[in-house]
Amino acid sequence: MGDILGLVAKRLGLGLLILFVISIIIFFMVELLPGDIAEAVLGQGATEENVRNLREQMGLNDPALVRYFDWLKGAVFLDFGRSIVTQETVMSVIGERFRNTLFLATYAAVIAVPFAIILGVIVALLRNSIFDRVANVLTLTSISSPEFFLGYILILYFSVKWGMFPAIASLSDGMSFGDLLQRTFLPALTLVLVVTAHMMRMTRAAIINLLASPYIEMAKLKGTPPWKVIVKHALPNAWAPIINVVALNLAYLITGVVLVEVVFVYPGIGQALVDAVSKRDFPVVQACCLIFAATFILLNLAADVGAILTNPRLRHPK
Repeated sequence: MGDILGLVAKRLGLGLLILFVISIIIFFMVELLPGDIAEAVLGQGATEENVRNLREQMGLNDPALVRYFDWLKGAVFLDFGRSIVTQETVMSVIGERFRNTLFLATYAAVIAVPFAIILGVIVALLRNSIFDRVANVLTLTSISSPEFFLGYILILYFSVKWGMFPAIASLSDGMSFGDLLQRTFLPALTLVLVVTAHMMRMTRAAIINLLASPYIEMAKLKGTPPWKVIVKHALPNAWAPIINVVALNLAYLITGVVLVEVVFVYPGIGQALVDAVSKRDFPVVQACCLIFAATFILLNLAADVGAILTNPRLRHPK
């Protein structure tokens, strides 16, 4: 247990260091954007005095380094300042939207993870068969297709031609859970198609790689059925790479939803980021980017810890 806690502490420290570096990149990349924030807020007709007063009010006259550490200190306590456009706190602008994104990612993960693992086991059992080849072609097509393309294809058939699901994933207060699932089904299905292929192929590759191991050959020689060989002997030893790829795809479900949310006009944090960029609402842009980075780092940490727990050999890499 001490070894595991030590490894978790090291990974967590490295993750915090990476997040600190990313926060520097986010802040100063926004600083390098052309134009003046105060002029963008007030418009071209603003007087120099109004622009000067707003710059003073927003602290833009302070050195960039001072403003960065003020912003970082607030970010530690989830205080990202106020939106330039609405003057609301940034957390009130993106808080509900982040919960919507988490719901969409969870919805997609609940479908994709078990489906991908089961499908990976089946194609490993039937490797080199027609089913395996068809599954590989379909998954390669899914991986190669951009999210927005898959989204528009689903809208064309499921919304326009068949009328089964709404094309716009609009949410409202008081809607039932069934309505919520129906309205968000198409964006969730788009994410499922993207991540299932990767997880399925990794599951298939991990299991097939283990099938050449001596203990698997011994189980076969004893007359163990093929499905039992995979489920009882191969799959437990393949969990480490499978958990890694699942965690990485879960990170993608949260951080890679921007295009999907834009296509389906879903009120998530990805849509909030696009809106903030178009309106030059830089505090919201910085907050969204930092939240995406923190989520990705946290899920990568979970992938490392999960792999270590399922494979004790990783506790002693030497």
